[in-house]
This record gives sequence, C-alpha cells and structure tokens, in this order.
Amino acid sequence: IESELFGHERGAFTGATSQRVGHLQLADKGTLFIDEIDDLSLDLQPKLLRALEDREFRRVGSSGNPIKFDTRVIAASKKDLWAETQAGRFREDLYFRLSVFTVELPTLRDRGAEDLPLLVEAWAPGLWDRLSEEHKQQAINHTWPGNVRELRNWVERLKHLADAPELAMQALLDGASSPQAPQGEVLPVKYRAGEYYQPG
Repeated sequence: IESELFGHERGAFTGATSQRVGHLQLADKGTLFIDEIDDLSLDLQPKLLRALEDREFRRVGSSGNPIKFDTRVIAASKKDLWAETQAGRFREDLYFRLSVFTVELPTLRDRGAEDLPLLVEAWAPGLWDRLSEEHKQQAINHTWPGNVRELRNWVERLKHLADAPELAMQALLDGASSPQAPQGEVLPVKYRAGEYYQPG
C-alpha cells in the first residue's frame, strides 16, 4: 500500500525492478479516492498524515528531495472511523485531517425502494422493467447484507439468465435465508447442478 500511495525507487525492496510513480503523484492537481481507509495499517497512517500535512512525500527507498503534490483526497470507510480512533485502531490526528467534510451514505437496505430500480437500470438498462412485480418486491424487501456489491452480482446473474430470471431470484432468496454475514463480507454462494454458474 505504501508503494501504491507514494511510489518506489528501483531496488527499494525485493521485486522493485524499476521506478514506480505512486497515486499521490499521479493524482497531482486532481482527486485521489482511497477506499476502505480503515484498513490502512497503523504504521502507514502517520506517513499518510505527514504527506497530507506537508503536501510532499518521498518515494519508498528514496533519499532525494521530496515530491510536492496538490491533490484532493477523498477517503471512504465501511466502519465508523471515530469509533475506530477510540478503540486505538485509527489515528485520531489522521481522522481529523481527513474529516474536513464528512458524508454519510445510507446502506442499500435503507434506501432500496428508491434507489434499487435506478441502480439496476444503470447496470442493465431495461432489466428492472422485465422483472415481475413479485420479483421486484422480493428484491426491494431483501436486506442486501453485501450492499451494492451484492446487488451488482445479482444484476450480473440476471443478465446472464435473461430467459430464466427465477433462478437468479432463487439465488437471491437463498442468500437471504442463509446465516447473516457481517456487513462487507462475501456471502456464500450456493451452486446446484443444472441451475446456474457464477464465474469467480
């Protein structure tokens, strides 16, 4: 992750056969989106904080002059970052540096009836209208523990099973009846001979 953010010099570590430009530099004069920043290790958090504070960084393995950058950073987290700081898993100073503006996005289950048809149509135009009213209602009532990622997988199944949407709907219902998985984790997929195959 450090190399992804800051880049590295040739020979900085095993496998670093050439110089690599990091995303902070690539996003100069633009925007860098860091997803799931709550997964950033505690030893890397102060390095990111220092880079954001000073607006400069060094590539991994570099002893030369720091590289300056002017990048807007947007970070997303699947966890409550403030609670993570209180638990000692996220640095409080980095939290305050990042949280100039915060936007809380509701989960799909909290906005399903309104957003579900729009999302399905965005990924597969015309697909929502082809579903029966019963299937639409089942999709709206589903809790979507995997959030939008789960919905996108379901849409992909429906696209490939256009002539047998009840199979993809059954897969959705099977997921709903399985033991509840923690938010953000992959749900187990049930395969039955002759029904469907979802490429990994």
